Amino acid sequence: MPERDGTYWDRQEVRSPVDREVAIFGALPGLIRHAMDNASFYASRFERIDPDTINSREMLNRLPVIRKQDLPFRGQPERSLSQLIATPMARLSRMHVSPGPIYSPEGNRSDYWRFARAFYAAGFRPGQAVHNAFPYHLVPAGFMADAGARALGCPVVPAGDGPLDSQFDAIEDIRPVGFAGKPSTLIHLLQRARAENRDHSSISRALVSGETFFEAKRAYLRNDFGIDAYQCYATSDTGLIGYETEARSGLLVDESMIVEIVEPGGTAPVGDGEAGEIVVTVFNPDYPLIRFATGDLSSILHGESPCGRTNMRLAGWLGRVAEITAFNGVTLYPQTVIESANRHNVIGSIRLFVANHGLRLELEATDRDADLEARLATTLRDLAGLCSATRIDVVYRQPGELGQGSRLIEDQRQAD
Repeated sequence: MPERDGTYWDRQEVRSPVDREVAIFGALPGLIRHAMDNASFYASRFERIDPDTINSREMLNRLPVIRKQDLPFRGQPERSLSQLIATPMARLSRMHVSPGPIYSPEGNRSDYWRFARAFYAAGFRPGQAVHNAFPYHLVPAGFMADAGARALGCPVVPAGDGPLDSQFDAIEDIRPVGFAGKPSTLIHLLQRARAENRDHSSISRALVSGETFFEAKRAYLRNDFGIDAYQCYATSDTGLIGYETEARSGLLVDESMIVEIVEPGGTAPVGDGEAGEIVVTVFNPDYPLIRFATGDLSSILHGESPCGRTNMRLAGWLGRVAEITAFNGVTLYPQTVIESANRHNVIGSIRLFVANHGLRLELEATDRDADLEARLATTLRDLAGLCSATRIDVVYRQPGELGQGSRLIEDQRQAD
């Protein structure tokens, strides 16, 4: 394992933005040619494209966007997964299955999903054991974190969704310094451990992902449990896309990809600082994804991070494109729900349901707070631009009742 300088995973993170653009767009034509030569999907899709001309952001924007429906699904044998893989199957280590189903290959390279960079930025160091509670079954999340931690030199406890009693035993005996998993999983684990008088004091930092990480959750973990939690953003198709640093100033884009923010469901870039859909081009020779639309929303933060890293920064995960909903002439965005929760220190999950008669905001909490209900409803109306007469019912759910999914807005309207 190479020596680290104590601050950055590698010098790529602090190179000048100009040098980064020159390097990555100098390599882009080679990635496109490799995809066309080895994956029939790209050979057909780019048959009229000269790869050598795709050497800038402007030229990249002219390529079509790839969406989930373009990827192979069960029951559509004409869309064989082999059309997308640009390496022999014998060189792959795993085939993952995500809901859809979507199949994601995993190559044999160390830290294939590139999570080591996120762990390092979160303060993890060699020799510190990591309790990995991301799921290992079929989906790649557990393997993403597992491979990244081991590439850093951190032994892994593959907890997954194993029985809590066994997880408590492992934490008490092995005394891991770190945790990896969803923030709600960590909070549930800690609350149960405290209620059952189990020792979790060895865990002092966490790398979390997979759902909205409200600021109140970060503060709760720090103030109530002494855990410094960092978030990262990844998908089952692409691996790591963005990661948080000690600056707590957005998510740094991974050095192995190009990120664009485009009009939701479209192809054209949005204006400066506007929220839009995250589209990525991943420099992965096994499974090249070129202008792949994640279906997730974010925006670009201006300037460089105070931590000294120089890559593009994302404002964080701001919901899903499919959740954008029109209601009474107003467009509801999932980031509005996130901002409302952040302004009122909501810790539990929160979801907005759109019904024929009005809106219903559900949140997890053990105690009802009428004042919070009124403030949340007012804030949501103001942020969304809804008229003051818009009905917003606030409904409380028990912790865990809303589930650990990332959906923030659900349209339940029935046709008249």
